[in-house]
Amino acid sequence: MKKYSYVGISLVILVFGIWVVSEMLSRNSKDSLAYIEIEGERKKVPEFEFTNQDGETISNEDYLGKVYVVEFFFATCPTICPIMNENLLEVQDAFYGNMNFGIASFTINPEHDTPEVLKEHAEELSVKHPHWNFLTGDKEQIYELANKGFNIYARQDAAAEGGFEHSGFFALIDQEGYLRSRTDEAGNPIIFYQGSVPRDQTSGKSHESQQIDILIEDIEILLK
Repeated sequence: MKKYSYVGISLVILVFGIWVVSEMLSRNSKDSLAYIEIEGERKKVPEFEFTNQDGETISNEDYLGKVYVVEFFFATCPTICPIMNENLLEVQDAFYGNMNFGIASFTINPEHDTPEVLKEHAEELSVKHPHWNFLTGDKEQIYELANKGFNIYARQDAAAEGGFEHSGFFALIDQEGYLRSRTDEAGNPIIFYQGSVPRDQTSGKSHESQQIDILIEDIEILLK
């Protein structure tokens, strides 16, 4: 009887182990990240074409085949942009040397943020990744891309600090140009990643301060 009991216990352990491994693989697969859907259709990055800090024309097609992060900022921002920049530097360092990763930073103050200004800004930040582009161009097209293309709030406001208002969100894009994110406890996509909260390195991290860690984890999943 003991022999059969040991066999039964071993079988249970084996089945449980297979289930655990299966669950771990499922949670770390691309399918574990949600597509952002609007009216039942997967949200895809619209076509865009702007000029980067090196004076080169960069379009959405330059990012096809890459996993990338999108932000909207401006170089003279006195509030949340410096925090966003620091957080993106952490993301850059996590994927430095990976040519299948990139970052697209769109200025919402293109009248000031010329390619020359953005070049200096990138150098001050110690930007090293070749696929981190700081993009400028037609103001109306940039605001159209922000507010309608990505649904990331941005507008000019003389009453706001620095003269502009914008959210501190980061968007995550997969290799085919679709917006992706992980889901919350209720199974709903979080849609964006909070980029304007300092990355807390202490043991008592808040949910918002963990967002960059979460973003890095999700980029790794998409890159697999």
